[in-house]
Amino acid sequence: MNRDSSVARFWVLGAALLIGSGIGSASGQEPKKAPDPAAAPAPLVPPRQGTSETITLFDGKDLDGWEGHGSYWSVRDGVIVGKNNEPVKVSTYLLTRAKYSDFRLTAKVKLVESEMHSGIAFWGRVAPEQGDPYTYAGHLVMFPSNWGMHDLYGRRALPVDPAPAKKVGKQHDWNDLEILAQGNRVRVAVNGSPVIDWRDPLPDRIHEGPIGLQLHSNKDPQEVHFKDLVLTTFPPDQDPFPSKPRPGR
Repeated sequence: MNRDSSVARFWVLGAALLIGSGIGSASGQEPKKAPDPAAAPAPLVPPRQGTSETITLFDGKDLDGWEGHGSYWSVRDGVIVGKNNEPVKVSTYLLTRAKYSDFRLTAKVKLVESEMHSGIAFWGRVAPEQGDPYTYAGHLVMFPSNWGMHDLYGRRALPVDPAPAKKVGKQHDWNDLEILAQGNRVRVAVNGSPVIDWRDPLPDRIHEGPIGLQLHSNKDPQEVHFKDLVLTTFPPDQDPFPSKPRPGR
C-alpha cells in the first residue's frame, strides 16, 4: 500500500469517528429524536354524518340490549348495579350490543363502595385476549376517584386536566355525566359544568364501538351505579354543550 492510500484511509476513519461522537456535527449536539405523532397538534376531524336518533339505552327494568357478566351486573330499583365481592382481576364492562361513532350520551353515575374509579368506554372494541370476555380496548371517561380520560390497552392516561371535574364532582353521590363525541373531539360535562374538551391527535385509533360501563379491576369489594342513560346518534354540531336537562329530569 502506498503512502497516499494510507493517508486517505486515516482521514476517512477519523471523520467517521468524529461524526459518530457528535463532535463532527454542525451543532455539536446529539441527533434529534423523531417527533412523536401523539404530541403533534391534533387534526380537525369533522363530525361524521348519519341519522340522528335518540335512544334510551336503559329502561330501568332490565338489561335488554346489553351484555356482560351476570355475576357482576344487575338491575335494582331502576338502577344498573355493578358489584363484586371477590377480586376482579381484569376490568370488566357491561356493553351495549349496538355500536356507535358520533354521539351525545347523558347519564347519572354513582360510586357507592370503594375508592376505585369507574368510567364509560367508547370508540373501541371488546378485547377478550386481555383475559376477560367483556373487557374493552378504547377510550374511557373516568369518574369519580380519577376524573380524566384513558386509552385502554393503548396510550394509557390521556393528556386532559382532571382539576375542573374534581371541583364539581361528587365522590359517593350521583353525578350528571355528559359525553359528546364527534369526529376526533370529546367534550365532557359533570353536573352541568364543561370539564373536558380534547381532540385525539391519532384519529386512526377511533373506531365505531359499543358503549361500556366499567367495573374496574380490584381486589376489594366495590359497587357502582348507572341510570338515565340516553344516547343521541350523530347529534347536530351546533347543539349547545352542555345540553339542557330534558323535561322531567
